This record gives sequence, C-alpha cells and structure tokens, in this order.
Amino acid sequence: MNPKKLIDLSHKLDPSNISIYPGDPIYTCTQTSTIPKDGYSVHTFSLGSHTGTHVDAPSHWFEHGKTIDQIGLDMLVGRAWVIDLREIVERGERKITWDHLSSFFAPESESEMKKIVVIQTGWSRYWGKPDYLQHYPFLCRHAAQELVQCGVEVLAVDTLSPDEIDGPGGYGVHEVFLGAGKVLVENLNLSGLESIDGKVTVSFIPLSLAGSDGAPVRAFAWFE
Repeated sequence: MNPKKLIDLSHKLDPSNISIYPGDPIYTCTQTSTIPKDGYSVHTFSLGSHTGTHVDAPSHWFEHGKTIDQIGLDMLVGRAWVIDLREIVERGERKITWDHLSSFFAPESESEMKKIVVIQTGWSRYWGKPDYLQHYPFLCRHAAQELVQCGVEVLAVDTLSPDEIDGPGGYGVHEVFLGAGKVLVENLNLSGLESIDGKVTVSFIPLSLAGSDGAPVRAFAWFE
C-alpha cells in the first residue's frame, strides 16, 4: 500500500461532542495517572461496543453469529463503491429503497464485484447534535436483500444506523446483513469525501475484542 493521501473516515471520540444510540452506554475518558504525579500518563475509557464509528459483527443480532474478533481482515479492507445519495436526502427523502440504488448495480455500470458499499447521505454534518439522532436516512429491508444478492459483504453508512430506530419496518437491514454473515459499519464521517463519487479504497479494521458483538474502528480511505 502506497497511498498518496489518507482520508480519515472516523468521528473523533470526544465526550463533549458525541452521538450515542439511545440506551447505549455513555462514553467517558478519565485520566487516572498524570505525569506530574506518577511520571506517566494513563487514561481509562468506558464505552459501548457500538460507540462512535464502529463495526457490527453478526453476533450483534444473532446469538451464534461470528464475533468481531472472528471477522477476517480481508473482508474489511478493499475497494469500496461510494453511492452519493445526498441529493435525495436534501429533497427530504428519508427511506432509501432499491430504486435509489439499483442503477449502481446494473450490469453495464461496473463488472467488478461490489463487496464494500458506502452510502453517503451527508448526515455526518450533524454529528454531536440532536439532529443526528432524529429523522436520519435509512434503508428498507428490500434494499438490504438486493445488496446481499449482489454480493455486498460490507455496508457502511454515515448515520446512526442503516435501520430506522423503532420504525414500522423493524431492523430489517441488521437482520438481513448480519443474518447472512456480513457486517455493517456505522457512524462514518464522510465529510472528507465531499467531492468524491465513485471508487475508493478503504480500511474498516476494528479493535480485536474477544467475544464482542462490535468494536470501534479508525476508518480511513485512500486513492491508489
């Protein structure tokens, strides 16, 4: 790998500026040792497995699904297709259907398999604000089913979740993707990809937490 420029796709974990899924543990960062007192600095962190920019493993939804440390690294690094849906979100559309996505998967659009798909909605700009948790764009179950049928293994979004919180459609995207042994990446910061529409190489490698259903990730992208 010889990237010309690395683009940070993660939100900074800052207790004073963070968006947490309702009901999840809050994030705290406390200095427990200081250089003046102890000769070194150490911090203690407390956070949920789905805090900040993170990866969902199948065990997040299914008792016997793979845990985050069992996900192969090669699944989470590679060429990604960025699907820019900011225009439809600006028009006030919240529900992302297969009609919004199908043209990107037409046979004539690209012969290479789209294993990693990033959905760009522009929602990153609301991170840390009340609006981030409210009325964000989400995918319908049918769209998730079609994505899996097309061979997508990693679905990454710049929102709190690819599903609507407590929506009438349930949590279809989680059920479809994680049930098929795929993974989800949530809370991406895509502000650095504002002018990009198309292919980019990404790394979504999470912390290797034994037995965990998810883990934070320092996501980044580059152009080869």
